[in-house]
Amino acid sequence: MANIPVYAGSSSFFPGDTAFGFYDYQYDFQVDADAVVTFVTRRLGWPIEVVELQPIQIYTAFEEAVTVYGNEVYQFQIRENMLSMEGNPTGSGPFNQLLMTPSLGGMIRIASDYGEEAGVGGNVTWYSGAVRMHPGTQSYDLNIWAQQSASLAPGDYMEVKRVFFEAPPAAMRYFDPYVGIGYSYEGLLNSFGFGAYSPAITFLLMPLFFDLQRIQAIELNDQIRKAAFSFEIINNQLKIFPVPLVGYNLWIQYVKGSERDSVVGGRNSSGSAQTNLITNSSNVPYINPNYNYINSIGRMWVYQYTLALCREILGYVRGKYSTVPIPGSEVTLNQQDLLTDARSTKEALLLQLRETLSEVGRQKQLEKQAANAENLNKTLANVPMGFYIF
Repeated sequence: MANIPVYAGSSSFFPGDTAFGFYDYQYDFQVDADAVVTFVTRRLGWPIEVVELQPIQIYTAFEEAVTVYGNEVYQFQIRENMLSMEGNPTGSGPFNQLLMTPSLGGMIRIASDYGEEAGVGGNVTWYSGAVRMHPGTQSYDLNIWAQQSASLAPGDYMEVKRVFFEAPPAAMRYFDPYVGIGYSYEGLLNSFGFGAYSPAITFLLMPLFFDLQRIQAIELNDQIRKAAFSFEIINNQLKIFPVPLVGYNLWIQYVKGSERDSVVGGRNSSGSAQTNLITNSSNVPYINPNYNYINSIGRMWVYQYTLALCREILGYVRGKYSTVPIPGSEVTLNQQDLLTDARSTKEALLLQLRETLSEVGRQKQLEKQAANAENLNKTLANVPMGFYIF
């Protein structure tokens, strides 16, 4: 087996020495790469102890540490802002250096699904159509009507939202003794579309409560003495009360089941589903961080994580042989100590970073501002108030 060289006390970084080359051409990364090699090897015991690593392994660990740091930071940003990011174009990034401003778009999009059932919002189109009523026919199968008139695709279904079937307004049967006395009110109000309804003329001469009482009397008379205008609809089977005596068009509003049940949102003006939108954490446009922009706090975390990774690599290397024979004895290597320390350090560093990110998150900052404002008010309450003499 060839005699593979180990760390000899110096290193010289060149682009291409890392595994992926994410940061090889970033100036600060190039400068820090060899300094990190010195830091890691000295912490591992060199020059008193031999460090069975090569600089390229430390460069690769350095690259991994920077990437892990960026992943943790950007994963937190995604969790913090996903509701606002969702639905934005994936080409609107990268988001690394952009300020994320919360918006109500995501919450409104969720709330609109409830409004759509009430006909006051949502993404489902309400269609309208006319069902022909026939004299003497009381029941109508809207499923058959939908197949013939509603342009439903095979396997689709409709859900009726509203039926425009109401009794004629009381105003149409309002008797006005003041009409036709020569004041030309009817001709005057015809231009506003009121001339066909008697109350539109009468209110010019009588108190408003007079009109209201008469309309209520007409409606109560219809409810007691006449067949009520109503309908029932069960499983799209429409029954009209009373039985139609003449033919006319009855208008309804409905939605298509395929559109209401669709889970695909973000449609364009033509109704087609938009693509290239942020739909989950995997396609939020964050890229690897720019090492030049990482501050000293972040870089120290990267150095410590690099050391933990190198300690782990060295543990695996030394685990090739648990003991090494020497003249008259043998040396036991510290593989298990290196692996245990490396894993605990990595876990502690990740926990520390996540706690820091949580503390600077939007919710925590708002809580701190509220607490500061409350404490400030308590402090100011103890300040003596002055007296002003005028």
